[in-house]
Amino acid sequence: MLRTHTCGDLRADHLDQSVAICGWVDKYRDHGGVVFVDLRDRYGITQVSFKLDNASEIQQQAQELRHEDVIQVTGTVLHRGEGNINPKLDTGEIEVLAKALTILNKSRTPPFEPNGESLPNEELRLQYRFIDLRRRELQENLRLRHQICKATREYFNEQEFLEIETPILGRSTPEGARDYLVPSRVHEGAFYALPQSPQLFKQILMVAGYDRYYQIARCFRDEDLRADRQPEFSQIDIEMAFIELDDMLGIIDGLVAAMVKEVRGEDVTLPLPRYTHAEVMEKYGSDKPDLRFDLPIVEISDLVADSDFGVFKNTVGSGGHVRGLCVKGAADKYSRRILDNDLKGLVGEYGAKGLAYFKVVGGKLESSIAKFFNDEQQTAIVERMQGEDGDLLVYIADNWKVSCAALAALRNFLGKDLELYDPKSMQTCWIVDFPLVTRNEEENRWDAEHHMFCSIHPDDVELMQTDPGKVRAQSYDLVCNGYEAASGSIRIHDPAVQQQVFDLLNIDPEEAERRFGFLLEALRYGAPPHGGIALGLDRWVMLFAGSDNIRDVIAFPKTQRASDLMLGAPNEVDARQLKDLHIKVELPES
Repeated sequence: MLRTHTCGDLRADHLDQSVAICGWVDKYRDHGGVVFVDLRDRYGITQVSFKLDNASEIQQQAQELRHEDVIQVTGTVLHRGEGNINPKLDTGEIEVLAKALTILNKSRTPPFEPNGESLPNEELRLQYRFIDLRRRELQENLRLRHQICKATREYFNEQEFLEIETPILGRSTPEGARDYLVPSRVHEGAFYALPQSPQLFKQILMVAGYDRYYQIARCFRDEDLRADRQPEFSQIDIEMAFIELDDMLGIIDGLVAAMVKEVRGEDVTLPLPRYTHAEVMEKYGSDKPDLRFDLPIVEISDLVADSDFGVFKNTVGSGGHVRGLCVKGAADKYSRRILDNDLKGLVGEYGAKGLAYFKVVGGKLESSIAKFFNDEQQTAIVERMQGEDGDLLVYIADNWKVSCAALAALRNFLGKDLELYDPKSMQTCWIVDFPLVTRNEEENRWDAEHHMFCSIHPDDVELMQTDPGKVRAQSYDLVCNGYEAASGSIRIHDPAVQQQVFDLLNIDPEEAERRFGFLLEALRYGAPPHGGIALGLDRWVMLFAGSDNIRDVIAFPKTQRASDLMLGAPNEVDARQLKDLHIKVELPES
C-alpha cells in the first residue's frame, strides 16, 4: 500500500509515529520558511508541513504544489501546539512533518475548487463530475447511500428474503411513462425495452414459489424530469406471497426503522401512522402530505352558502367547495401585495381563479370582503377555523380537484416560508385505500390510479359493476416529508379478476394476451396471493441527506434534459452500427 493511514485517521495517539498518507492538495499556504498543505481524501483532511530550510528536492517540490495535485507524503506525526489546534477537523490536533514527498500526478488548474467557498453552476459541475464528486457534501451523500443499502440488505436477509436479479432487457408493455427501447441486431425490426420496474418479473417469482424476494433494482423511464426524478434510478423492490396488506406494511415499517437506526442512530415508534386516501385529501389536499407541520385544510362551504359574497355562494351552489387554512399568527406577515400577487399567482398555477383572505381581529373577520358576511357567519367561520386574533385565514373557492391541488401547494409554501418545521426532521406515514380507478373525462374512460394489477378491496367487489369510481384498491403509499417514498399493492392473483379490471379499463382479452400474456399465463398455473412494494432509493437518500435535489445523491446523474454532460451522452453513432441494427434515422425538418 502507498499509505499507512488515511487522511482522516491520525490523532494525538499517533504522535512521533512515522506515517505515509496519500491524497489531493486541498489547500496550499506558503509562509516563507514553511509550506502548509491540507491533504484530502474521502476520509478527511490532514495538515502537512514542509520546512524549507535548505535547497533540497522536497523544498522545490513542495513549492510547486497546487490545488488537486495527487501526492504521497512520508513523515512524522507532530502536535500542532496550543493555539494552533483546528477544532473543526477530527485531525485538528496534529500535523505531519514531511520527510519525503512523491508527486503521484500533477493536476491541471481545475475549473473550480471542490471545497471552495463558492460553486459554479450545476452544468459545469456535472461536466466535471469527477471533480464535483470530491466535494465533502457529495462524498457524505454517497456514504449515506451505502449505509442505506447495507441496512436494507441486512434487514431483508434476517427476514429470510432472497435477493434475485431480474432482466434489464425485456419487452415493451406501454403504460404510464414511455419506455427506453433497445433495438435487436439479431431480430430485425424488434426491440427490447429497459424495465420501468421489475413488476411483472417479481410477480412471476411469486408464482414460481420464491415467496420472499427483494432487489436493489435499476429502473428506466423516459419521462419529463424534475429535481426529484431521473431517467434511470434505483428502487428497493420487494414482493411477498401468502400475505395480507398488514403483513406488507409491517415488513416495511421494520425496514424504515432499520434505515433510521443505521443512519441516525434513532429508534422509530412502530407501527408507522396510517391514513386513508380520503382522509388526507380532505385534510391536506394531497396524497403525499408533509406532516412535519400541522396546517390542516378546513371546509366552510356550509357556512357561506347563503352569504352575500357571490364567489363563495355561487361556487357552493354549483357543487363546488370553499376550503381554507388558518395560518396562526401570520396576519401581519403577508402584505396585501404579497397576498394579491405572489400567493394568488401560486394557487393560480394549480387552476384556482383567486385567493380570498381575512385577518382575525377581535374574534371577527377583517378584509375588503368581510362586509359580505354577517356577524353570525363571521363568528361561525372563526370558530370552525379555530381562529384567534392575529391569525390569517386564506380560502380557495373551486371544484374539489382544484381546491385540493391549490391548497396543498399553498400549505407547503407556507410551511417552508414560515419555518413551521425542522428541515432535518423526518415524518413518515402510510396512505391506504386509494381509488382503484379514476375517471378520464377527456377520453371518457377509466384509468388505473396506481396500476392495473392492484387487487380490489374485499368490501368493494360489488361496486365494480355499479359504481367503479368508489372502488378502493388494496394499494398503499409510504410518504415522507411530502414525498412519495414508496408505493405498492396487494396484487390480483386470479386471472378472472384480472380480466374484470382489464374490462373496466377497456382492455379486451385479445389485447390483454398480447400485452401481458406471459403474466396471465403464469397466473393460470397456481398463483398464490401476493403483494409488493418499491421504495425509491435515490429519494430516500435525498430525504436522509436533507437535500431537495436528487442529482446530489447519485454518483453520475443526468440533467433535466436527460443528458450526461461528462460523457456527452446521448450521442450519435456511426452508420455501420445503425446498419447492423436495421435502423435508419430520419430527423424532422427544422
